[in-house]
Amino acid sequence: MLELSLRYWGDPVLTQRASEIQDIDGKVAALAEGMLGTMHEARGLGLAAPQVGVQRRLFIYQMGEDAEPITVVNPSIVETDGEWEYEEGCLSLPGLYFPIVRPKQVHMVGWDLDGNELSIEADEVEARCLQHELDHLDGRLLLERLDKGQRRKALRELRRRGELSTAATDTGPGREG
Repeated sequence: MLELSLRYWGDPVLTQRASEIQDIDGKVAALAEGMLGTMHEARGLGLAAPQVGVQRRLFIYQMGEDAEPITVVNPSIVETDGEWEYEEGCLSLPGLYFPIVRPKQVHMVGWDLDGNELSIEADEVEARCLQHELDHLDGRLLLERLDKGQRRKALRELRRRGELSTAATDTGPGREG
């Protein structure tokens, strides 16, 4: 199994849009398997390829220990409904949680590791997970969903922990350094 390391806020790979996967092959399956191990080790619900330094449009998620993990290749959301606020965190921003408003329900399409089309209709926590991982594939982090006050608080905490350079604080609103 591939040994993969999590990438954290400040790593440029997290702010770039991941590229489409053209061929779902053994390399993609090995990446997904390695990501699953990394996700389990970090105790996450989901993990996007950019979070382990791979700029490909793929993520995995698992809604509970007894559930089957699901890999989604080249995902897109085709429909959303409702609105739901929920405390959200991110493996790339460990220990930070913020109330974020997102659509309550989503319909996502993509491909599985066998090249079969996926159609996932999700609600609440699962819908949030899908949206969060898709944000990663688009180079968007949780910090971009915060209002100015929440963002300042998060940046103060990152600075306090020593996880933030002075240069990173000089980025424009809505983008990470």
